[in-house]
Amino acid sequence: MKSILIKGASKVQDSGSFMLKEQPIPEPGAHDILVRVIAIGMNPVDTKVRKRSETDKVLGWDAYGIVEKIGEKVTEFRTGDKVFYAGDITRPGCNSEYHLVDRRIAAIAPKNLSPEDAVAMPLTSITAWEGLFDRLGFAPKVNANSGKSILIIGGAGGVGSVAIQLAHWAGLKVYATASRGETIDWCKKLGADFVLNHKKSLFEELKAAGINSVDTIFCTTQMEKHWTEMADCIRPQGKIVFIDDPSKPIDITVFKFKSVTLSWEFMYTRSMFQTEDMSEQRNLLSTVARLLDEGFLVTTRQKTYNGLTPENIQDMHIKQESGTMMGKQVLVL
Repeated sequence: MKSILIKGASKVQDSGSFMLKEQPIPEPGAHDILVRVIAIGMNPVDTKVRKRSETDKVLGWDAYGIVEKIGEKVTEFRTGDKVFYAGDITRPGCNSEYHLVDRRIAAIAPKNLSPEDAVAMPLTSITAWEGLFDRLGFAPKVNANSGKSILIIGGAGGVGSVAIQLAHWAGLKVYATASRGETIDWCKKLGADFVLNHKKSLFEELKAAGINSVDTIFCTTQMEKHWTEMADCIRPQGKIVFIDDPSKPIDITVFKFKSVTLSWEFMYTRSMFQTEDMSEQRNLLSTVARLLDEGFLVTTRQKTYNGLTPENIQDMHIKQESGTMMGKQVLVL
């Protein structure tokens, strides 16, 4: 099978930093399904892993494909099933013609979406769902959280684009941040009630929108830049969830007097530690597939590549690192 590997310790624009290589088709373990990959997605985690990798490896975690073979303990899937998933960061990625994934973190793909539309959704949907419902504690039901508010920092990015939709579906008053005309319109289209300019003071922007604080904050990007502003914007006893990494130690005591709950969301925790509730990712992806089929959620695909080539994967990484991404990039094999 063809695979695209990144060259260890290389920079994104280096010649030869992405390589085409023939590899054997892997055999599924007891809990695995072997998937013939039809489409893949790009996420910030791809660039983060590439930057710190000292060895050659296959990246890519969002995948859509057809089940070709199943392990002995697999009962949820049959050969021929169309599935989508975000994979396991401790295993080889899906930038290949075939890929192994644990049955507990894959789900039947949406029936009414094309492969390219569906593959844009798994990783960002899992992250947004777990952030909203597992970490911030909202009820994962339509209109079940009316009267509650959330500020989503980075509303036009991959995770922010899904978080806005899920928060709107769950009945929250949604304040999202964006700064360009196209990203502001995108956030409003997805269900944001108010869009704040994150290049200005978020606290002043929030006051201009008519309130002094929000119940929760979902920070998807630039946590260090917005750190003290979040302390100003959060209500006493509020909750904040983060997904990005600080580059230096941060003073958490700015949240002390408001008794704020801080948490991280890392969607690979369940698969990395083989937690007892690992199959919850399959369950939530199944719900996401239903919401997509029923029109409560829409795909966040914005750019599509065709062909599993080093050049295409390299272009996707360069675009991802540009800091201008709206929604998601995908590639059809």
